[in-house]
Amino acid sequence: MSMGFEEVRLSLPHIELAAHLYGPEDGVPVLALHGWLDNAASFARLAPKLEGLRIVALDFAGHGHSEHRSAGAGYALWDYAFDVLQVAEQFGWERFSILGHSMGAITAVLLAGAMPERIARLALIDGLVPYTGEAEQAPQKLGEALRARQALTDKRKPVYAQMARAVEARMKGVGAVSHEAAELLAQRGLMPVPGGYTWRTDSRLTLPSPLRLSWAHAQAFVRALQCPVSLVLAEQGMMGAQAAVRTLLQELPFEVHRLPGGHHLHLDDEAGAQLVADCFNPFLRLP
Repeated sequence: MSMGFEEVRLSLPHIELAAHLYGPEDGVPVLALHGWLDNAASFARLAPKLEGLRIVALDFAGHGHSEHRSAGAGYALWDYAFDVLQVAEQFGWERFSILGHSMGAITAVLLAGAMPERIARLALIDGLVPYTGEAEQAPQKLGEALRARQALTDKRKPVYAQMARAVEARMKGVGAVSHEAAELLAQRGLMPVPGGYTWRTDSRLTLPSPLRLSWAHAQAFVRALQCPVSLVLAEQGMMGAQAAVRTLLQELPFEVHRLPGGHHLHLDDEAGAQLVADCFNPFLRLP
Protein backbone atom coordinates (compact mmCIF):
# COMPACT_ATOMS: atom_id res chain seq x y z
CA MET A 1 0.00 0.00 0.00
CA SER A 2 1.53 3.31 -1.15
CA MET A 3 0.49 6.09 1.22
CA GLY A 4 2.64 8.92 -0.14
CA PHE A 5 1.44 11.67 2.17
CA GLU A 6 3.02 14.68 3.86
CA GLU A 7 2.33 15.22 7.57
CA VAL A 8 1.45 18.85 8.41
CA ARG A 9 0.18 20.92 11.32
CA LEU A 10 -2.28 23.74 10.74
CA SER A 11 -2.33 26.62 13.25
CA LEU A 12 -5.85 28.00 13.10
CA PRO A 13 -6.81 31.09 15.15
CA HIS A 14 -8.56 28.92 17.74
CA ILE A 15 -6.89 25.48 17.58
CA GLU A 16 -4.04 23.52 15.98
CA LEU A 17 -5.02 20.62 13.74
CA ALA A 18 -2.97 17.87 12.11
CA ALA A 19 -3.45 16.58 8.58
CA HIS A 20 -2.08 14.38 5.82
CA LEU A 21 -1.52 15.99 2.41
CA TYR A 22 -1.87 13.89 -0.73
CA GLY A 23 -1.45 14.68 -4.41
CA PRO A 24 0.06 17.53 -6.42
CA GLU A 25 -0.01 21.07 -5.06
CA ASP A 26 -1.88 22.24 -8.16
CA GLY A 27 -4.47 19.45 -7.90
CA VAL A 28 -8.20 19.99 -7.49
CA PRO A 29 -8.70 21.11 -3.83
CA VAL A 30 -10.41 18.51 -1.65
CA LEU A 31 -10.80 18.34 2.14
CA ALA A 32 -11.15 14.78 3.47
CA LEU A 33 -13.15 14.41 6.70
CA HIS A 34 -13.12 11.18 8.71
CA GLY A 35 -15.73 9.63 10.97
CA TRP A 36 -16.32 9.75 14.73
CA LEU A 37 -13.34 8.46 16.77
CA ASP A 38 -11.34 7.79 13.58
CA ASN A 39 -8.51 9.95 12.23
CA ALA A 40 -6.76 10.98 9.02
CA ALA A 41 -5.58 7.39 8.49
CA SER A 42 -9.17 6.64 7.46
CA PHE A 43 -8.11 7.73 3.95
CA ALA A 44 -4.78 5.88 3.86
CA ARG A 45 -6.01 3.39 1.24
CA LEU A 46 -8.37 5.63 -0.72
CA ALA A 47 -6.50 8.93 -1.08
CA PRO A 48 -3.53 7.50 -3.05
CA LYS A 49 -6.02 6.04 -5.56
CA LEU A 50 -7.64 9.43 -6.28
CA GLU A 51 -5.90 11.16 -9.18
CA GLY A 52 -5.24 14.83 -9.85
CA LEU A 53 -6.46 15.99 -6.43
CA ARG A 54 -4.82 17.99 -3.65
CA ILE A 55 -6.31 16.20 -0.66
CA VAL A 56 -6.05 17.55 2.87
CA ALA A 57 -7.07 14.67 5.16
CA LEU A 58 -7.73 16.24 8.55
CA ASP A 59 -7.57 14.89 12.03
CA PHE A 60 -10.70 16.52 13.41
CA ALA A 61 -10.28 18.43 16.68
CA GLY A 62 -9.96 15.97 19.55
CA HIS A 63 -8.94 13.15 17.19
CA GLY A 64 -5.61 11.76 16.06
CA HIS A 65 -2.76 14.24 16.42
CA SER A 66 -4.96 17.36 16.49
CA GLU A 67 -5.37 19.43 19.64
CA HIS A 68 -8.31 18.92 21.98
CA ARG A 69 -10.78 21.76 22.37
CA SER A 70 -10.30 24.03 25.37
CA ALA A 71 -11.92 23.32 28.74
CA GLY A 72 -15.63 24.06 28.65
CA ALA A 73 -15.88 23.71 24.87
CA GLY A 74 -17.80 20.98 23.06
CA TYR A 75 -17.70 19.02 19.84
CA ALA A 76 -20.86 19.99 17.98
CA LEU A 77 -21.04 19.28 14.26
CA TRP A 78 -21.22 22.99 13.46
CA ASP A 79 -17.94 23.53 15.34
CA TYR A 80 -16.30 21.00 13.00
CA ALA A 81 -17.84 22.85 10.05
CA PHE A 82 -16.21 26.07 11.25
CA ASP A 83 -12.86 24.27 11.56
CA VAL A 84 -13.19 23.13 7.94
CA LEU A 85 -13.77 26.70 6.78
CA GLN A 86 -10.71 27.87 8.70
CA VAL A 87 -8.55 25.13 7.13
CA ALA A 88 -9.74 26.18 3.67
CA GLU A 89 -8.74 29.74 4.49
CA GLN A 90 -5.24 28.54 5.40
CA PHE A 91 -4.85 27.01 1.95
CA GLY A 92 -6.44 29.98 0.18
CA TRP A 93 -9.32 27.88 -1.14
CA GLU A 94 -12.37 29.99 -1.91
CA ARG A 95 -14.17 26.93 -3.33
CA PHE A 96 -13.31 23.32 -2.63
CA SER A 97 -14.80 19.85 -2.62
CA ILE A 98 -15.24 17.58 0.38
CA LEU A 99 -14.63 13.85 0.65
CA GLY A 100 -16.41 12.75 3.81
CA HIS A 101 -16.99 9.48 5.65
CA SER A 102 -19.73 8.99 8.25
CA MET A 103 -19.54 11.97 10.67
CA GLY A 104 -17.26 13.70 8.17
CA ALA A 105 -19.92 13.28 5.49
CA ILE A 106 -22.57 14.69 7.82
CA THR A 107 -20.39 17.70 8.64
CA ALA A 108 -19.84 18.22 4.92
CA VAL A 109 -23.59 18.26 4.25
CA LEU A 110 -24.23 20.80 7.02
CA LEU A 111 -21.51 23.10 5.71
CA ALA A 112 -22.51 22.77 2.06
CA GLY A 113 -26.17 23.34 2.88
CA ALA A 114 -25.37 26.43 4.93
CA MET A 115 -22.71 27.92 2.63
CA PRO A 116 -23.30 26.53 -0.87
CA GLU A 117 -21.08 29.17 -2.46
CA ARG A 118 -17.99 27.58 -0.86
CA ILE A 119 -18.47 23.91 -1.81
CA ALA A 120 -17.91 22.63 -5.35
CA ARG A 121 -18.70 18.91 -4.91
CA LEU A 122 -19.50 16.39 -2.18
CA ALA A 123 -18.19 12.82 -2.30
CA LEU A 124 -19.81 11.02 0.64
CA ILE A 125 -19.15 7.55 2.07
CA ASP A 126 -21.93 5.93 4.12
CA GLY A 127 -23.01 9.18 5.73
CA LEU A 128 -25.54 11.92 5.01
CA VAL A 129 -27.57 13.12 8.03
CA PRO A 130 -26.92 12.99 11.80
CA TYR A 131 -28.89 10.96 14.29
CA THR A 132 -31.96 13.10 14.86
CA GLY A 133 -34.20 13.84 17.83
CA GLU A 134 -37.62 15.40 18.06
CA ALA A 135 -38.75 18.20 20.38
CA GLU A 136 -40.49 15.98 22.93
CA GLN A 137 -37.24 14.05 23.50
CA ALA A 138 -35.09 17.14 24.03
CA PRO A 139 -35.45 17.64 27.83
CA GLN A 140 -34.58 14.00 28.57
CA LYS A 141 -31.62 14.02 26.16
CA LEU A 142 -30.22 17.25 27.59
CA GLY A 143 -30.50 15.84 31.11
CA GLU A 144 -28.62 12.70 30.08
CA ALA A 145 -25.90 14.78 28.46
CA LEU A 146 -25.47 17.08 31.47
CA ARG A 147 -25.25 14.17 33.89
CA ALA A 148 -22.71 12.42 31.66
CA ARG A 149 -20.62 15.56 31.46
CA GLN A 150 -20.60 15.92 35.25
CA ALA A 151 -19.48 12.29 35.60
CA LEU A 152 -16.69 12.56 33.03
CA THR A 153 -14.04 13.50 35.60
CA ASP A 154 -14.35 10.00 37.10
CA LYS A 155 -14.03 8.26 33.73
CA ARG A 156 -10.65 6.83 32.68
CA LYS A 157 -9.54 5.76 29.24
CA PRO A 158 -8.66 2.08 28.80
CA VAL A 159 -4.96 1.19 28.85
CA TYR A 160 -3.77 -1.69 26.67
CA ALA A 161 -0.58 -3.52 27.60
CA GLN A 162 0.13 -4.23 23.92
CA MET A 163 -0.88 -2.29 20.83
CA ALA A 164 -2.38 -5.51 19.45
CA ARG A 165 -5.01 -5.41 22.22
CA ALA A 166 -6.04 -1.91 21.16
CA VAL A 167 -6.28 -3.06 17.56
CA GLU A 168 -8.59 -5.90 18.63
CA ALA A 169 -10.77 -3.46 20.56
CA ARG A 170 -11.02 -1.11 17.57
CA MET A 171 -12.06 -3.98 15.31
CA LYS A 172 -15.13 -4.49 17.52
CA GLY A 173 -15.94 -0.80 18.03
CA VAL A 174 -18.67 1.34 16.51
CA GLY A 175 -18.45 0.74 12.78
CA ALA A 176 -16.46 -2.50 13.09
CA VAL A 177 -13.38 -2.62 10.83
CA SER A 178 -10.96 -5.17 9.42
CA HIS A 179 -7.71 -6.01 11.24
CA GLU A 180 -5.61 -3.99 8.76
CA ALA A 181 -7.95 -1.01 8.99
CA ALA A 182 -7.87 -1.13 12.79
CA GLU A 183 -4.06 -1.21 12.69
CA LEU A 184 -3.94 1.91 10.52
CA LEU A 185 -6.34 3.80 12.78
CA ALA A 186 -4.59 2.59 15.94
CA GLN A 187 -1.10 3.52 14.73
CA ARG A 188 -2.24 7.13 14.46
CA GLY A 189 -4.78 7.09 17.27
CA LEU A 190 -2.74 5.63 20.14
CA MET A 191 -0.19 7.17 22.48
CA PRO A 192 2.15 5.54 25.02
CA VAL A 193 1.26 5.84 28.71
CA PRO A 194 2.47 4.07 31.86
CA GLY A 195 1.41 0.44 31.47
CA GLY A 196 0.99 0.46 27.70
CA TYR A 197 -1.09 2.49 25.26
CA THR A 198 -4.30 4.49 25.27
CA TRP A 199 -6.25 6.49 22.72
CA ARG A 200 -5.28 10.09 21.92
CA THR A 201 -8.94 11.05 21.43
CA ASP A 202 -10.57 13.53 23.79
CA SER A 203 -12.80 11.74 26.30
CA ARG A 204 -15.48 14.37 25.70
CA LEU A 205 -16.07 12.87 22.25
CA THR A 206 -17.92 9.98 23.90
CA LEU A 207 -20.44 12.22 25.64
CA PRO A 208 -24.05 12.10 24.37
CA SER A 209 -25.22 15.06 22.32
CA PRO A 210 -27.03 17.67 24.43
CA LEU A 211 -29.21 18.68 21.49
CA ARG A 212 -29.95 16.91 18.22
CA LEU A 213 -31.33 18.27 14.98
CA SER A 214 -34.89 17.22 14.23
CA TRP A 215 -35.62 15.17 11.12
CA ALA A 216 -37.07 18.35 9.57
CA HIS A 217 -33.79 20.18 10.26
CA ALA A 218 -31.74 17.34 8.77
CA GLN A 219 -33.85 17.21 5.60
CA ALA A 220 -33.60 20.98 5.21
CA PHE A 221 -29.79 20.82 5.05
CA VAL A 222 -29.84 18.01 2.49
CA ARG A 223 -32.42 19.76 0.33
CA ALA A 224 -30.41 23.00 0.50
CA LEU A 225 -27.44 21.40 -1.27
CA GLN A 226 -26.67 23.08 -4.57
CA CYS A 227 -23.50 21.24 -5.58
CA PRO A 228 -23.27 17.81 -7.27
CA VAL A 229 -23.29 14.94 -4.76
CA SER A 230 -21.90 11.43 -5.18
CA LEU A 231 -22.89 9.06 -2.36
CA VAL A 232 -21.44 5.61 -1.74
CA LEU A 233 -23.70 3.36 0.32
CA ALA A 234 -22.13 0.26 1.88
CA GLU A 235 -24.35 -2.81 1.59
CA GLN A 236 -23.45 -3.79 5.16
CA GLY A 237 -23.05 -0.21 6.33
CA MET A 238 -24.91 2.01 8.77
CA MET A 239 -27.19 3.90 6.39
CA GLY A 240 -29.00 0.98 4.78
CA ALA A 241 -31.19 0.35 7.82
CA GLN A 242 -32.52 3.93 7.87
CA ALA A 243 -35.81 3.75 5.97
CA ALA A 244 -36.37 7.52 6.16
CA VAL A 245 -32.99 8.15 4.53
CA ARG A 246 -33.73 5.66 1.75
CA THR A 247 -37.00 7.45 1.05
CA LEU A 248 -35.27 10.83 1.06
CA LEU A 249 -32.65 9.65 -1.42
CA GLN A 250 -35.36 8.68 -3.91
CA GLU A 251 -36.38 12.33 -4.08
CA LEU A 252 -32.89 13.78 -4.64
CA PRO A 253 -30.73 14.13 -7.76
CA PHE A 254 -27.73 12.43 -6.16
CA GLU A 255 -25.38 10.02 -7.85
CA VAL A 256 -25.76 6.93 -5.59
CA HIS A 257 -23.46 3.90 -5.66
CA ARG A 258 -24.33 0.78 -3.65
CA LEU A 259 -21.14 -1.18 -3.04
CA PRO A 260 -20.34 -4.39 -1.15
CA GLY A 261 -18.68 -3.95 2.23
CA GLY A 262 -19.17 -2.49 5.66
CA HIS A 263 -19.23 1.05 7.03
CA HIS A 264 -15.44 1.44 6.45
CA LEU A 265 -15.41 -0.17 3.00
CA HIS A 266 -12.94 2.49 1.78
CA LEU A 267 -10.41 1.38 4.43
CA ASP A 268 -11.07 -2.29 5.18
CA ASP A 269 -9.20 -3.64 2.16
CA GLU A 270 -7.63 -2.60 -1.14
CA ALA A 271 -10.50 -3.97 -3.20
CA GLY A 272 -13.08 -1.85 -1.39
CA ALA A 273 -10.89 1.25 -1.62
CA GLN A 274 -10.54 0.71 -5.37
CA LEU A 275 -14.30 0.40 -5.82
CA VAL A 276 -14.83 3.69 -3.99
CA ALA A 277 -12.01 5.33 -5.96
CA ASP A 278 -13.60 4.20 -9.23
CA CYS A 279 -16.78 6.03 -8.22
CA PHE A 280 -15.07 9.23 -7.11
CA ASN A 281 -12.20 9.64 -9.59
CA PRO A 282 -14.33 10.88 -12.51
CA PHE A 283 -16.64 12.81 -10.17
CA LEU A 284 -14.11 14.83 -8.16
CA ARG A 285 -12.02 15.91 -11.14
CA LEU A 286 -14.92 17.68 -12.80
CA PRO A 287 -15.17 21.47 -12.35
